[in-house]
Amino acid sequence: MKIAVCQINTTVGDFDGNVEKISLSLEKARQTGCHMALFPELAITGYPPRDLLDRFSFFEKSRKALEKVAQSANGILAVVGTVLENRDPGNPLFNAAVTVADGSILHVYKKVLLPNYDVFDEARYFAPAPHPEPPFPYKGLKVAVTICEDIWNVEGVFTHRLYAKDPVEELGKAKPDVVLNLSASPFHYAKLSVRQTLLREVSRKIKAPVLYCNLVGGNDELIFDGCSMAMDAAGNLFQLGKAFEEDFFVYDTESPSLQSPSPPPGETETLYRALVLGTRDYVRKCGFGKVLVGLSGGIDSSLVAAIASESLGPQNVMGVTMPSPFSSKGSIEDSRQLAQALGIQFMEIPITPLYEAALRTLEPAFKDLPRDITEENIQARLRGLFLMALSNKFNRLVLSTGNKSELAVGYCTLYGDMCGGLAVISDLPKGLVYRLSRYVNREKPVIPEAVFTKPPSAELRPNQTDQDSLPPYDVLDGILRLYIEENQPPFKIVKAGFEPQLVAEILSKINHNEYKRRQMAPGLKVTTKAFGMGRRVPIAQKFKEDQNS
Repeated sequence: MKIAVCQINTTVGDFDGNVEKISLSLEKARQTGCHMALFPELAITGYPPRDLLDRFSFFEKSRKALEKVAQSANGILAVVGTVLENRDPGNPLFNAAVTVADGSILHVYKKVLLPNYDVFDEARYFAPAPHPEPPFPYKGLKVAVTICEDIWNVEGVFTHRLYAKDPVEELGKAKPDVVLNLSASPFHYAKLSVRQTLLREVSRKIKAPVLYCNLVGGNDELIFDGCSMAMDAAGNLFQLGKAFEEDFFVYDTESPSLQSPSPPPGETETLYRALVLGTRDYVRKCGFGKVLVGLSGGIDSSLVAAIASESLGPQNVMGVTMPSPFSSKGSIEDSRQLAQALGIQFMEIPITPLYEAALRTLEPAFKDLPRDITEENIQARLRGLFLMALSNKFNRLVLSTGNKSELAVGYCTLYGDMCGGLAVISDLPKGLVYRLSRYVNREKPVIPEAVFTKPPSAELRPNQTDQDSLPPYDVLDGILRLYIEENQPPFKIVKAGFEPQLVAEILSKINHNEYKRRQMAPGLKVTTKAFGMGRRVPIAQKFKEDQNS
């Protein structure tokens, strides 16, 4: 039996568009002589649909879309993800895989394990199936179906198992000939190796080939990298789908042909491609065609402009530099050179006249108070004002340029440099920003060399540098990684070699600035723990961790 693995990029709620992609893949599968086609989790609705699932009309449209898919599955079996009604007590819907052919529904599989951690909220919407459905017969084979998390509780793979049930173990008793997995597994760096280890163990435990079809594309903060796989019964990787783009491959159960997969790209390239895809899909799926980036002459805005240019084409990107009295001539020139190298539209709008007018206007209120961070932030907020005005006038989405290191400790200005519709690099620590920026220059100089060598600075007061307010970025990033991504307590961070007083200071800043991050633009998730939907910390709270235990 030939099975097509159809790795497609779906959009939440775009039922017509999703059905069209499914139908085109089914036609391609027929033309290649396939008997069955496998699609990602919730391919009909898009993933994750979140509270749209509470709308009755959303369910009705998904039902009609399933009927269209069934009609288009002429002479071929399609295994697609969608939502089904639950008429028993519990949440009103099931996350399901439905097998259709020639206008009819032949088999239904309902997801057993509902993830409810990090970015996942499935227990909020779906009822769990009590057990996995047994394999169904097709072309003389027993075909087992699973959905994403159902294979993520295999004993021996993870140190801490989240569920009492193990659908893989239950299905293994039925001795299927092939296992299908419909997945929407979000990307973070090093995720591919985790999936390969998992699928290898699943195939060995069940003693059957595993076909894994993963979603690709960006939906809000989440990026799905694809990388669908075919594993044989011994855990050998037979085929590996492309990363960060749609793909299609065929697995023949009778005579599987080993495809030597290209080695996956390195971490830097992988992160860069993830951000390019996430930016492109966020902008386009939100109905925009053009973007706007405030260029400071620094490394962060340079990287965001480069990602935007590759995502959307340079003709759709505008860079704006807004010098103040403290902006160096070098930063203005670096911004101009970057725009020329990228081929993007460039505009210079000085903010000095408005800044001076603002100071004069506020002088009676401030009286004889000394200048401080207030005057610095006025500059940042004037830049935000101009960016949003240009956004309104030219219908361009503003991309904010803050990185994870700065956002973590509040080294950013509300309604200033935090303005924007998408925070492209908000999950990149400063060290990774530099590394990805070097990747941008891998073939030719794009980001001026001076941007790499000059000390990072907000240029909001004379001779200012980031290190006036922050520890060296390599030190800061090390603390942030342990605390945010690895969830380590303070004493373990200190044991890792960081000064106790500095650890206490940084953790205090992280917790104090939650109110800022709650108001920032959605940010693309590329690490194991990003600010946003997967990190839910109260703003109003007085919890303080003991530094010694």
